[in-house]
Amino acid sequence: MSLKIGVHNANLHLFLASRWPGLFNGIAVEFVHYDDGRESARFLKRGEIDICGTGSTPPIIAQANGDEVEYIAASARRPHNGALVTTPASDIADVRELQGAKIALVDGSFHTYLLARLLDGVGLSLRDVQRVELSPSASLTHLLDGKVDAWIAMSPLLEKATSQKVVKVIAECGDKIPNRSVFWTIRNRKLSPSQKEDVLSRLATLEREISADPERAARILTDARTEHVDLNTWSTAIAARDWSIHAADREIAEEQQEEADTLLRHGDLAREITVMDAIRL
Repeated sequence: MSLKIGVHNANLHLFLASRWPGLFNGIAVEFVHYDDGRESARFLKRGEIDICGTGSTPPIIAQANGDEVEYIAASARRPHNGALVTTPASDIADVRELQGAKIALVDGSFHTYLLARLLDGVGLSLRDVQRVELSPSASLTHLLDGKVDAWIAMSPLLEKATSQKVVKVIAECGDKIPNRSVFWTIRNRKLSPSQKEDVLSRLATLEREISADPERAARILTDARTEHVDLNTWSTAIAARDWSIHAADREIAEEQQEEADTLLRHGDLAREITVMDAIRL
């Protein structure tokens, strides 16, 4: 029986893996495409996929909702892959000035966590701003049209917007959040240790091959037209990213626990969770 791997545009590792010839030779896999990484838990519970890759937030929400999440691996930190931005003409120059602001983001993703951590630092909470759920492309349009005051942006549109000087960066992920991709499943999918190791090893191969030929990855993403960006923008984004992958460990558990506790404190998590319950060391 094939291992069903969930693929969506926001997880570049698995998106590229699904289009990288020969990467999974010798392993029976099926790539299942869906639109929104925040829906991953639903696809896992229905048995439509066996494993997925998302930002840090969806597995936390899934665990809080009662799913038996199991972390398999995580990417490297991505300190420059996300940022709070506004327009150059905006009066907002600091996170302290966000109270009451309309902020475009993909809510329930790492965007929410970044915003929460930034607000934490100035004594504000998520309740002090107006979150506006929009896709990345729509967020940029709404920001430039003055319909929102700020935007939680991410690669590659972040690079595109900054290179065109249509936004100014207020704060990056930096040391506020790790901003990793995480690869996970739920226990009733009953993945064997060898299946999990197969995925981890093939993603490690992908990392080496992207590092050796980043233009190949840029061409795949440009041709797929997942975002309205050109080859140069993708090339810049890919070159700036650390593509390494490692097995989920105590460090990942501690980072995820900090996020879960933050979201709970801001009223954005259904209940308290213990992330170590979702990691097998």
